Amino acid sequence: MTTILPAGGPRSRAPDRTGAAGNLRGSDYAVLSREVRRAGLLARRPGYYWVKAATNLLLLAAGWTAFVLVGPSWWQLAVAAFLAAAFTQTAFLGHDAGHQQISGSKRVNVLLGRLHGNLLVGLGYGWWVAKHNRHHAHPNRVGRDPDIATGAIAFTRENAQARGAPGVWLARRQAWLFFPMLLLEGFHLHLASARAMAGRGATSQASTPGTARLVEGALLLAHAAGYLTLLLWVLAPAQAVGFLLLQQGLFGLYLGCSFAPNHKGMPIFGKDHEADFLRRQVLTARNIRGGRITDFALGGLNYQIEHHLFPSMPRPNLRRAQALVRAFCAHHDIAYCETSLTGSYAQVLRHLRAVGGPLRPELEY
Repeated sequence: MTTILPAGGPRSRAPDRTGAAGNLRGSDYAVLSREVRRAGLLARRPGYYWVKAATNLLLLAAGWTAFVLVGPSWWQLAVAAFLAAAFTQTAFLGHDAGHQQISGSKRVNVLLGRLHGNLLVGLGYGWWVAKHNRHHAHPNRVGRDPDIATGAIAFTRENAQARGAPGVWLARRQAWLFFPMLLLEGFHLHLASARAMAGRGATSQASTPGTARLVEGALLLAHAAGYLTLLLWVLAPAQAVGFLLLQQGLFGLYLGCSFAPNHKGMPIFGKDHEADFLRRQVLTARNIRGGRITDFALGGLNYQIEHHLFPSMPRPNLRRAQALVRAFCAHHDIAYCETSLTGSYAQVLRHLRAVGGPLRPELEY
């Protein structure tokens, strides 16, 4: 079972001598960072990303063209599955833009992020970046990481025990319900994006400049209007509903299955835990073994440790950085977690089962 660690954490020999976030001279992270920079691994890869973006746009265009050509038929469910995969690959590009991986210009990255997120997928780019940056700053830290905050899934025993009867009922079964619940993740992200645009919710965009909010809101509306208009124009009502449920459900499932292995089931730090930047990022992340197909399918998120240490590192450089980072961690006696994709899911489910049961049997229905 993954536990909330006390201050100091596991195998955290050689604490940060700077006391900072790990980027000052003399820290272990600074030493590693210099090695990575000397290897040229932080250099931009514009050619890779322009080819990637162009290819992805062609796949989206092919999917929507097939949608129109197939017409009012239940064969559209196959098109829905294809577009779910294309939407997820598009979201991966939005993720990379949010980390400033694509271009050296922040303006270009923001433009690409809004086009891939708001317009093509229907997810609020500005809202997601603010939330995701908080996660990167404090991964798996109680009270700081929004990805383990109170929600449908309980990631800590304390969170599970603080729930009322319905929440306890869900927590006790969350290991069984985890993957089915991911079918709702796409809908949740659309709703959260809309709430953020309206200035509502814990991670709203209320502090975002008005012009930026208007632009993002307009792009979200354009996506929703275009998507729903196309469905209702081509398909019969029942077919349109089936297409929407399947396409958005598989989109959420694919996206959730890509992000789930990264941190869930890894050590969780308490509110008062202190660790240097290097150990905070490495100890809470998990890599997924695999080749080029895995890299493509998971959008580079399978190199989660390297990504968390160097968020702006272009995706194609992560594979090259892995050997360097793994050797550095071994030299400094820092636990480096890497497993298979199925093994990661097993670890996630074991953690969810351990967190959820047994919980206050008197609250069981």
